[in-house]
Amino acid sequence: MSFLGTRNPGAPTADQETRKQQVMNEVKSQLALANAQELINKMNEKCFEKCIPKPGPSLTSSDETCIVRCTERFLEAFNLISKSYVARLGREREQGGNLDGMH
Repeated sequence: MSFLGTRNPGAPTADQETRKQQVMNEVKSQLALANAQELINKMNEKCFEKCIPKPGPSLTSSDETCIVRCTERFLEAFNLISKSYVARLGREREQGGNLDGMH
């Protein structure tokens, strides 16, 4: 019997396919969460370095404004890069996986 309990590896049951899909969905969810956490960590690091040169007991209104603007720009850049990357993947998929961009 294999890992998923299959006796005939060539013919998985509907339950096994459902379980496989659940595991795949969970992995995708965990990856999305890890990516979001990484994005937030990088954004915090970059914006803190840029906006808070001398940390103190509280943020000034100037610090807060800088952080808001930095965060907005960081997310705009991330979204632009993501859209561009997804579009590129789509074009490459249409071209049969050609990675050099030539037809």
